[in-house]
Amino acid sequence: MITMGQADLAKYPFLADAGAYLRWWDFTLEQLASEPEFEVVRKKAFERVYTASQMGQVYRPDTDSSKLPTEVFSFLLATILLKMSRANYLVQKFAMQEARGAESFLAKDLGRATTNIEVGLVTRIIWDLAQIRIAKRDQDFVVSVPEYLHRAAQFHAREWNLINRRVEAGQVFLNPRETVRLIRQEMVNYISSKISAAPMPPPVPGLDDMVRELASLNEKFRPQIVRSNKTAPCIEHAIDTLASGKNLSHAGRFMLATYMLERGRSIEEIVPYFENAPDYNISITKYQLEHLAGKSGSNTRYRCQSCEKLRTLNLCHATSECAGVTNPTQFGAVP
Repeated sequence: MITMGQADLAKYPFLADAGAYLRWWDFTLEQLASEPEFEVVRKKAFERVYTASQMGQVYRPDTDSSKLPTEVFSFLLATILLKMSRANYLVQKFAMQEARGAESFLAKDLGRATTNIEVGLVTRIIWDLAQIRIAKRDQDFVVSVPEYLHRAAQFHAREWNLINRRVEAGQVFLNPRETVRLIRQEMVNYISSKISAAPMPPPVPGLDDMVRELASLNEKFRPQIVRSNKTAPCIEHAIDTLASGKNLSHAGRFMLATYMLERGRSIEEIVPYFENAPDYNISITKYQLEHLAGKSGSNTRYRCQSCEKLRTLNLCHATSECAGVTNPTQFGAVP
């Protein structure tokens, strides 16, 4: 059981029993939704969701002691607004934003943890988020090789290759920033799964306008995608993942982008497939597509990886129609 202080609740509200915290303050949801004194909570709750829809922005909680209840209450109310508005396309964006905000706090808490209590708290937080055991070694943290490889496979930067890491006795050494980056996607999944699993709250007077506005905003992120009857199952899965507002791994994005490029799609035609990604940024997306297409940097044109490679990355979703196919680009062409 994590024993968190007030500041920890503001930084990691998704780990707290928000309902118990609300009851501890002896407030009801109806009070948060209607009483004038909670107007700042309602505004901040809406801001947390709206900010998530604005590409590239990250909500930063205020850890000033006088603002802590507002931060925790606004997170709770934001998740309720998401449920009531059925804003499924915004949930992943919200989860990504909250994870990115918490990421910087967690990296700092890891870096300054020195006592057994401090180290125990941050390592337990990481366990609860990602079911991964870490331990402190001097100024770094270590994780077992299998746990590292399972997560690092999604990264393409050379620094994440095991050969470029310090490894001793089956343990990989990471600095605090790298430790948190390794589990970012699991933080996103943790937050989004808690929202998805939460029961639908009953209608609450005072929230109607915000619910309608978020429902309307959610529709703006419903993707407009052209599909083909001859698209490989792995590519269909990647498209569906992004279309539902869920995050697709770096390896999955690489697969989808290179596949579309080899199928003759232009960069302008490919961009819409990524528009609903929680961390979508049009400038970065276009730059990365241009790089993969060989239009920038080294002028190297990247190819879609083989089915064998995609299986090692857990990206294969083969069906009986994939018989004889060794690369997704062959799907529909191999008799």
